Amino acid sequence: MTEADFLARLRTLPLHPGARGLTDDTATLAGLTITTDTLVEGIHFLPTDPPQDVAWKLVATNLSDLAAKGALVEGILLNYPLRDAAWDAAFLDGLAGVLTELDCLLLGGDTVTLPPNAPRILTVTAFGRDAPAPPRSGAKAGDALYVTGTIGDAGAGLAIARAGTGDAVLLARYRRPVPRLAEGRALAWQVHAMMDVSDGLLIDAARMAAASALAVTIDLAAVPLAPGVTDPLAAATAGDDYELLFAAPVDRALPVPATRVGSFAPGTGLTLTQDSRTVPLPASLGYQHGLR
Repeated sequence: MTEADFLARLRTLPLHPGARGLTDDTATLAGLTITTDTLVEGIHFLPTDPPQDVAWKLVATNLSDLAAKGALVEGILLNYPLRDAAWDAAFLDGLAGVLTELDCLLLGGDTVTLPPNAPRILTVTAFGRDAPAPPRSGAKAGDALYVTGTIGDAGAGLAIARAGTGDAVLLARYRRPVPRLAEGRALAWQVHAMMDVSDGLLIDAARMAAASALAVTIDLAAVPLAPGVTDPLAAATAGDDYELLFAAPVDRALPVPATRVGSFAPGTGLTLTQDSRTVPLPASLGYQHGLR
């Protein structure tokens, strides 16, 4: 069963009004914006990744969803599997660092014990407040599609982590993404739709378009790339960037730096262009749970 199939079944269950029909990355309850995210060893992080970095990434990926709603961070719950005392201690050191750096408080959570060779599965639930919460379904025909920062850094960083050598900046973008909390707060009052880039620019843009019942066109030549990242198509499908992807009127002055990478129009589906030419879609637009 794919992620889309599973979500379709979930949408037939009794849903809280704050679930937004399970069409977004966050829910709302009693004035709070709530999100939860899980990292699985061997899928979302390498067994050789330092536990301090895993702690950072676990918190940062959750706060990135809050950033996409313009929320102020209230705190997190942590579900943690105890397995190895030294690794667990190093994880706690990293957790202290990320909570301090991102001004986030621990509310509580749960612990379990894993067998020695079982993969770690780590979950955080994050809470935010005072969120304008632009939905991913709010794009309008004629809007431009923008993205903050650069795309493909984490994909390049993952290759560096696997190789054991390479650019330290790109490696840090994979291991220690920075949630765009200030940018999201500034943008959320002015944009029609916003989400973070977690599974890949192309697949996340296609999801925004589908949720908004629109077609989206992306210009690969416009995708912003960091030094050392040279293939825009590979960058746009790599994922793990945790930049903000948003729809806004073309003539709107933006409060933060961002790059226009596409546009929305009536219709359905994703179209790719490069140098004014339409190019074929790749076999995979990005990461999809349930597909191997």
